[in-house]
Amino acid sequence: MTEPVYVSSTERVQVWLDVSTLHIRFNNPVRHNALSVDMWEAVPPLLAQAEADDRIRLVVFSGAGEKAFVSGADISQFEDMRAAREAVTRYEAMAEAALTGIAEFSKPTLACIQGYCIGGGVNVAISCDIRIAADNAQFSIPAAKLGLGYRYSAMKNLVDLVGPGAAKDLFFTARRIDATEALSLGLISRRCGVAELPALLEEYCAALAANAPLTVRAAKAIMGEILKPSPELDLELCQRLIRGCFESADYTEGRQAFMAKRKPVFTGH
Repeated sequence: MTEPVYVSSTERVQVWLDVSTLHIRFNNPVRHNALSVDMWEAVPPLLAQAEADDRIRLVVFSGAGEKAFVSGADISQFEDMRAAREAVTRYEAMAEAALTGIAEFSKPTLACIQGYCIGGGVNVAISCDIRIAADNAQFSIPAAKLGLGYRYSAMKNLVDLVGPGAAKDLFFTARRIDATEALSLGLISRRCGVAELPALLEEYCAALAANAPLTVRAAKAIMGEILKPSPELDLELCQRLIRGCFESADYTEGRQAFMAKRKPVFTGH
């Protein structure tokens, strides 16, 4: 069976597979990686392709260069895309598809952040499971300075991550915070120096490559159920996922490796 090859629909989104990590990099450095229409549209097909690829244990989102992860939406397109009601509807649906695709992707996702992480960049980052950042990272949600309405899903992601108090502070004031404050608020998981960021990212890639993918995917799905309102909670799904782990060849491998005092080799089956 031929292994899938990953090709982006636009040169402004780069994609490559490094062993078991799929990298998706926003590549619009002239505009600090501001998200243009073609960049939003490139994400869902790549994730759909990666969903069925057993090689992939982690998807990493990053921005080209050291100045920005994503500096927000491409404002130059606002008049064309967001001025008319129909255009706003299309733009919002396009962004929602990309962000929902990241949030609902069954495998772990990680945002590797340097420099500006503004507006839409924050939305991409908080749609991921894990966020790591260099000391030069700066975060802001400037919607209130632009008169924009914010989608329910994006607001819920922010509140779920940092709590309503911090979410209101960041959103109402539109103030910019550094990596230290972002870490204290829980907006990011870890921070490090700019030079140390590649090593920190490699630490995560190696950990996800070594751990049991069925266990990790089950945990991600169950955590997603925990965050749902109680009437929507699917306990039967959670139980099926747990049974699937215990009935897998990976569980047998994990037990045998533990008894033999060797590192397990998990296959996701």
